[in-house]
Order: sequence, then structure tokens, then C-alpha cells
Amino acid sequence: MRDTRESRLLLVLLIAIAFALITVDIRGGEDSPVDGARQGAATVFGPIENGVSTAVDPVGNAIAAVRDSGDRHDRIAQLEHDNAALKAKLGSDARNNSRTKQLDKMLKTAGDGQYGIKGAQVIAIGAAQGFSWTVTIDVGANDGIKRDMTVLNGDGLVGRVTTVGPNAATVLLANDPDFTVGTRMESSDELGFASGQGDRPLRVQLLNGKAKVAKGDRMVTFGSQADRPFVPGVPVGVISRIDPSGGDLTRTVYVRPFVSFTKLDIVGVVVEAPRKDPRDEVLPPKPKPTPTPTVTVTVTPSANTPVDGQQQ
Repeated sequence: MRDTRESRLLLVLLIAIAFALITVDIRGGEDSPVDGARQGAATVFGPIENGVSTAVDPVGNAIAAVRDSGDRHDRIAQLEHDNAALKAKLGSDARNNSRTKQLDKMLKTAGDGQYGIKGAQVIAIGAAQGFSWTVTIDVGANDGIKRDMTVLNGDGLVGRVTTVGPNAATVLLANDPDFTVGTRMESSDELGFASGQGDRPLRVQLLNGKAKVAKGDRMVTFGSQADRPFVPGVPVGVISRIDPSGGDLTRTVYVRPFVSFTKLDIVGVVVEAPRKDPRDEVLPPKPKPTPTPTVTVTVTPSANTPVDGQQQ
């Protein structure tokens, strides 16, 4: 249609008629005079709309699926993130449970020996400080830690503090070849000196060459003057092997440490020594020996066996 004066007048007229019909329809409500026309139009154009909708719906659904696929991907990613967080939490809970048990065991050891301790965590291990067997703990001078303090955990003697920084300290482990500690045998009170041998048992030189010792005998720290570097009564280990006595002035035994030096996590630095020597109070109860089963054999006489020395 050409843009003429007549066409513009026709457009204005149609718009006016449309507004008039809308006004009449609104004012008429349910009794609107154009309701019949609306129903007729619905009857005529309804099937056409349904056909167009049937043709267009698959395309619309495909577009919606593409649009929603991003949302599903985000939901899957969120679920994967939540699962990873849950697994990490479960792992963290297991870790925390392990540390709680270690802490409880260490506090019991400290309580039995009446040691005042400062709890710490091992944060590094290695020879960076110039020793073969050392660990770094997360407490230092700001926490009251000083050089030559005893370090223990719930199992027994861990080592001694060698260097101290403001917020960290280095501990020389009891299995280091440069480590030596005075020991005392449980019950017999035989004295000796234990030296580290790396991943092998501690080597203990007993001062009494004729000392009566046996496998399974246990020993604790003897203690040092002024309780530094070692406080008394800390469990050291169990005798696992005894060198034959050759008439020497000393006797050598080998001791399996109570502490596993490759599994250190929670430790305690003894910042206050006990008022009296705890002796053997810190040692755990001895394991009960496993009874050896005995077999009784009963012989039943056969019918052909002579009775009262008489021959058949």
C-alpha cells in the first residue's frame, strides 16, 4: 500500500474502531456484545494455531533444552563440588579423630608423670637443620619453649629440643645417631645409656656387665640434672635383643622404642618437670602372656592287649 493521505486516514479509522471495540468489550464484561465474534474467531483460527504450535513445539523444546543444558551442567558441577567437599570433610573428620586420640593419650601420659607440657604439631621432617633425624614443631620461644627440653607423645620419648625460633623449634629424635639418653630398667633399676641407630633398635649400654635382663624388659628415662634435657620416668622402649655377656664391664642390649618416629603428629614439650620421679608409673600395663595350649593324650587299651602281665 502506498503511503497516501487516504491510507493514513484509513489507518486512523481502524485504530479508532479497535479502541471503540475494546471499550465496549471491557464495559460489557461477561455480556460483551463482541463475545460471539471472539468465539467465532476462536473456532476458525483455533485449528490453525494448534497446527502451528505442533510444528513449532519441537523447535521450542529444543531451544529450551539447549538453554536449560547450561543450568543442568551447573547443577552437576555443584553436586560434584558438594560431593568433593563432603569427602574432604569426612577425611578431615577422620584426621581430627586421629589427632583427638593422640592428644588424649598424650595428656594421659603427661598426667601419669605429672609433666607440665605444651602441645605442638609436627609441621616438617628432614635433615634441613643438619641432623639425620629431626622434626620441626609449631611452637617456639613465644610459647615458652627453650633449648634442651624433653619432647614426648602418648607412647613415650620422642626427643629433645635443639634449636628454638620465635614460633617454631627443631627436635632431635631419639633414634638419631647423635642422640644419647640415660635409662633405668623397670623394677631392677639397672642404669644405662641409650643411643639412636636410625631405623634400627636403640643400642643401650648397661653399666652393670652382669645385669640380669630378658627380652620384654622395659626401660624409662633416668633424668638429667635440673631435669634438662631429660625429665625422669618417660617410657623409652622394650628390650628386643641381648648381646651375650663376654665378661665386659658393661652389657649391651637393643631396645625397640615405644614411639614410631615415622608417624609423628601430635607431641608435647615438657615445660615443667614433675615434683618427684614418677619411676615406672608412666609405663603402660604389661601385656598378659598368651597361655600355651596343652594337649592331653589318653590311650585306650585294645582288646588284644595283655591284662596284668598275662599272655593270651
